[in-house]
Amino acid sequence: MKFKRHIELEHGLRQIDIAPLIDIVFQLLIFFMLTSSFIMQPGIKVNLPKAVTSQVVKEQNIIIVISSEDVIYIENKLFTLKELRSFLEDKSKAKPTILIKSDRRSSLGTVVEVWDLCRDIGISQVNIATDLK
Repeated sequence: MKFKRHIELEHGLRQIDIAPLIDIVFQLLIFFMLTSSFIMQPGIKVNLPKAVTSQVVKEQNIIIVISSEDVIYIENKLFTLKELRSFLEDKSKAKPTILIKSDRRSSLGTVVEVWDLCRDIGISQVNIATDLK
């Protein structure tokens, strides 16, 4: 029995065609680009006011978000002022730093009420988030 020592490609297949491979790679690329753009990040849309004298705060904060409709959120959960008071009283033993992210169209009264509530509980570090101009 004789075995062929040199296996040759058939006459029509001298080269491997990579055009279908490129087509599939581009289709996969387009698929992943389209599906990744539809992933929505949950959150509350807040347009922060602009300030020239803003500083970056690098401490661990409790972030209180006040929307343009004067609704108060902490970690995407809705809070009333009474619920906020009890939540902050529980956290006040650790002396937290509060960061208030208020929409520029929210009323100043709501921001002041939250600020006064924090001061009344005994939290002395209260910051307001802004965007740089």
